[in-house]
Amino acid sequence: MRWQGGRRGGNIDDRRGLGPVGMAGGGIGVLILAAIGAIFFDIDPRTTTRLASQFGGVGTSEQGRKGSPEDQAGAFVDVIGTNIDDVWRTRLQGYQPPTVTLYEQGTNTGCGFGQSAMGPFYCPADRHVYLDLAFWRDMETQLGASSADFARAYVIAHEYGHHVQTLTGASQQVRAAQQRASGQAEANRYSVALELQADCYAGVWAANAAAVSNGEVALDVGDLEAGMQTASAIGDDALQRRQGGRVQPDGFTHGSSAQRMEWLRRGYETGDPAACDTFGSL
Repeated sequence: MRWQGGRRGGNIDDRRGLGPVGMAGGGIGVLILAAIGAIFFDIDPRTTTRLASQFGGVGTSEQGRKGSPEDQAGAFVDVIGTNIDDVWRTRLQGYQPPTVTLYEQGTNTGCGFGQSAMGPFYCPADRHVYLDLAFWRDMETQLGASSADFARAYVIAHEYGHHVQTLTGASQQVRAAQQRASGQAEANRYSVALELQADCYAGVWAANAAAVSNGEVALDVGDLEAGMQTASAIGDDALQRRQGGRVQPDGFTHGSSAQRMEWLRRGYETGDPAACDTFGSL
């Protein structure tokens, strides 16, 4: 994947090196226990901080170094995020970019205390994308994802997809629908539709990346396949098997491997967010 000549927007809140702060006593341990066994990708910290607040409090957002990181990994996130913003400015009227927060182990967020066991996540309350870059290594060594740059960029673009859903109101509509749901299985189907749409939006970005950057950010031969490998590795059925359990579709929250691959490809092949209606079958 080409990216090193890409534009940097500098919209990075770099908290790396600050360590996990914001939880007192055993709060961090409680959060880790709460996250174990959950789907290892894209977990909103609000799902665990209700428990953690009973054991040491939930922190509020903090700030690190703002700007463009100079290290390779930080620069990659900056270039990819800036390019994703440029694509969405052409696709969504009034688009406002999120801030990307880089952290290590744990950090305060507008949604409560977040930590790396949750995987990358988006917080709608403060409109930040949160990334502990160690997740990439874990995703590749523990889950069988590709180590290609595009596979990592797909993860970033998926989280930006959740930001787009907040701007369009889709996330809010899903939360309201889940509150009306007759049971957990029905509520999970809405979660799956939301996650698959974010995958599709990642494909939309990939299809348009080169056009908005004069080719400075662009996929190379084999990159889409690397993204597909990663989408397959983080499907709910693949994760359930890896955790030693049987596949339980009613428990899916992000979609099967086949579904994640299908919607990433659909977004890429159409380049059109209108093709990402994952809610039509609900």
